[in-house]
Amino acid sequence: MKVLLALLLICALAAARPATDTYQINPAASRVTWTGYAEVGSYAPSGTVQLRRGTFAYDGRTLRAGRFEFDMRTIEQEQAQLAEHLRGPDFFDVATHPTAVFVLSEVRAGRASGQLTLRGITKPVQFPLTLTPLPGGPLRATGTVTLDRTQFGINHNSSSFFQNLGSYAIRNEFTLAFDVVATRQ
Repeated sequence: MKVLLALLLICALAAARPATDTYQINPAASRVTWTGYAEVGSYAPSGTVQLRRGTFAYDGRTLRAGRFEFDMRTIEQEQAQLAEHLRGPDFFDVATHPTAVFVLSEVRAGRASGQLTLRGITKPVQFPLTLTPLPGGPLRATGTVTLDRTQFGINHNSSSFFQNLGSYAIRNEFTLAFDVVATRQ
């Protein structure tokens, strides 16, 4: 009798748990925008970087187990010289590190947490995330994350490492705003 009750309980729990679906990112419908900041004044250049691919698990309530790849060679900015400098060894060194990867652990109470690998260095990150169902079944994930570039070995013109930079000083923090669309597989 105990075995039968245990089996009935397991079946009831399995039926109550929603099925987990795998979603795949649509890079063409997704956008990732970066913004950097000068230490002095209001100069804040921005641009884009392409999301190459990504997947995550979603059970209708909880998003988890995601992996997102960024093609760092696609860093763009309206000033071509700045974009080239950002792709170079002073910043993201895309010749050596062409891909950045974010591995999502979980989203809890609207906050995503996971591990970001940038320039070959992996660090934990957390940020607010909003998930919105779209008509027809896709999901949209939006949010903004603030990162400290020096945690990933990007020290160029950082007043934390260099003195007397004046107007050449660049803030350590930069932001990534994302609007990612994914479809169920």
